[in-house]
Amino acid sequence: MGEVILVVDDDAANLALARKILGGEYRIAAANSAEAAMRYLENNRPDLILADINMPGTDGFEMVEKIKGSEQLRSIPVIFLTADKNEETEVRCFQAGAVDFVGKPFLPDILNSRVKRTLELESYRSSLEEMVERQAVQITDTIRRINEIQENVIIGMANLIESRDGSTGKHVKNTRIYVGMIAEELKRRGLYPETLTEDYIERLRKAAPLHDVGKIKVPDSILQKPGRLTPEEYEQIKAHTTCSAAILDDIIGDVEEENYVRMVKEVAMYHHERWDGKGYPLGLKGEQIPLCARIMALADVFDALYEERCYKPPVRPLEQIYELLRAGSGTQFDPVITEVFLGLDGQLREFLANRGW
Repeated sequence: MGEVILVVDDDAANLALARKILGGEYRIAAANSAEAAMRYLENNRPDLILADINMPGTDGFEMVEKIKGSEQLRSIPVIFLTADKNEETEVRCFQAGAVDFVGKPFLPDILNSRVKRTLELESYRSSLEEMVERQAVQITDTIRRINEIQENVIIGMANLIESRDGSTGKHVKNTRIYVGMIAEELKRRGLYPETLTEDYIERLRKAAPLHDVGKIKVPDSILQKPGRLTPEEYEQIKAHTTCSAAILDDIIGDVEEENYVRMVKEVAMYHHERWDGKGYPLGLKGEQIPLCARIMALADVFDALYEERCYKPPVRPLEQIYELLRAGSGTQFDPVITEVFLGLDGQLREFLANRGW
């Protein structure tokens, strides 16, 4: 025998008849009241419930309402048993959540066929749910793997571009860490609560590696020049911001999520703007500069100062960099973000001491 059927009826003769009709093919559990049925359901989950409507105490409709209100029990199909065959009762049966009803006195063929059909439909439903769940898991896993591949390609491309000035990809990894630190600390302090959601911070981490992709259009002779740049060379350097935005629009504009595309373009385009309006490419001032770009600006400069490049030695110790950042607070950098960053001294030192590249 396979499926378990719970029969709920206050009439012992009806319970015996149901057992006689169905007992040869199914396992039968019997309850002579709604209260007894609910106690049974506390520790058991039948495949089907046959429920009488008119019972003393809690009637069938009230019992089924409790069953359908339970997250653990609501999916059990219910067939009502009733001697009332009027239209109003039929409507109430289906409104209560029953899948069918059977009139009393039972006719063996009808009861058998209704039970068999209901259990078959329930089996199909369960199989379909399992199939949908498996497919959903497969789709989620596929999307995750595609996102990982896409992110690795993006980081690889950014590393390739950054390595042209001798940073060997460290700048991409470092700035990604720093923007995350800053954004998380701003959020922890309750700053920009409507903007700094978990999704926003994750998009910022993903956007950071692409902030300088426009440098691919800047000649090596300029990127690696050890001395002061000429005005013409500096203009070529400055153009990498607008080039970055255009390149990103071409590469990911049609394949990435809209909010991410907008952020990565803002980071690339505006991370050289200054709080006092004297930056480039547009001379934006203060909070005209998108928050993501203001965060990126500080992370970018900190790493550029701390790390060695082919055209400059690293700045040491950290306190010397902090002084430079303080000097730029309110002119080059957002003063609030600068204060928050300088408050991360412990995290920064730990990261710099433990990084593996």
